[in-house]
Amino acid sequence: MNLKHHGWIVALAFLALAPVVNSQQPVKIKQDKDAFEFYIGNDLVTRYHTAGFAKPIFWPVNAPGGVPLTRNYPPPEGQAKDHPHQKSAWFCHGDVIPEGIDIKSKIKGVAGVDFWSEAKGHGQIQCKSVAEIVGDTKIMTENEWRTAEGQKIMDEARTIRLYDLGKARLIVVNIDLHASVCPITFGDTKEGSFGIRINDVINAGKTGKGKIQNAEGKIGEKDCWGQISAWCDYSGPIDGKEVGLAIFADPKNAYPSVWHVRGYGLMAANPFGRYKHAQFPAMKGNDKLVRLDKGQHLQLRYGMLLHSGDAVSGEVAQAYQRFVELRGKE
Repeated sequence: MNLKHHGWIVALAFLALAPVVNSQQPVKIKQDKDAFEFYIGNDLVTRYHTAGFAKPIFWPVNAPGGVPLTRNYPPPEGQAKDHPHQKSAWFCHGDVIPEGIDIKSKIKGVAGVDFWSEAKGHGQIQCKSVAEIVGDTKIMTENEWRTAEGQKIMDEARTIRLYDLGKARLIVVNIDLHASVCPITFGDTKEGSFGIRINDVINAGKTGKGKIQNAEGKIGEKDCWGQISAWCDYSGPIDGKEVGLAIFADPKNAYPSVWHVRGYGLMAANPFGRYKHAQFPAMKGNDKLVRLDKGQHLQLRYGMLLHSGDAVSGEVAQAYQRFVELRGKE
């Protein structure tokens, strides 16, 4: 899909240099075909793809020094090819229920529309427009969440910013979900929502050398999966360099994030999963689903910290505080 072919005007070239955090490196955004490239200095930090996939994705996602933190796609020879829908980094949910709309393509176990998997009948998140913000390090996009047949069930405004923290890079994503078409219920499933698939060489399973750690200092899938935490981190050695990626959940989000994090390489912050179906231990006794009346908005804010070292040496906890502080300046 080419934005220009649909008559949308996208006039985003290199943005003016913007204020940075703890660094003199310029932060720039460059328009590419159906994507936007985020740079610090001459280093590509990430490329945000607005078309060509079932939903917008960040790919690649690079640590300082250009080390690739997330799964390449298609996976290189010798690396895991499971879960083909887990493409680098994304935001969506696996069961979005539009009240009053007949869903023709049903997926087993999903009450509404599945935006997580790419099974037959899955939904798609389509970027409809991108607005330029001159003099800042951000882009604003308008997305439509659609059924497999192309019927819109929800609108979304998404703003993406890049910060240079000196020793690390921070990508902040502000999400505004708008039940513009009908009431929306977010189903109880573990398959959500702000997620990444880590570089296969540092998965925390049988084949990788990675480590999972959350804000409470718990380590490994067993102690982190299904728990509420402010952040979760995946780290390990890639090409001789210790690097990591942390996902931050803003404490002012209306719903806390429960972590769907697996040793095979998945890490996702899920504000919608509960206990009955998702089986999140932290949500035991809470089966109340998130629901939006028609016209209602839900705002969520997440971050991706791309750092050297592990969660401790990479000072992830300190960077999380900067993430919180930056909210008031955005």
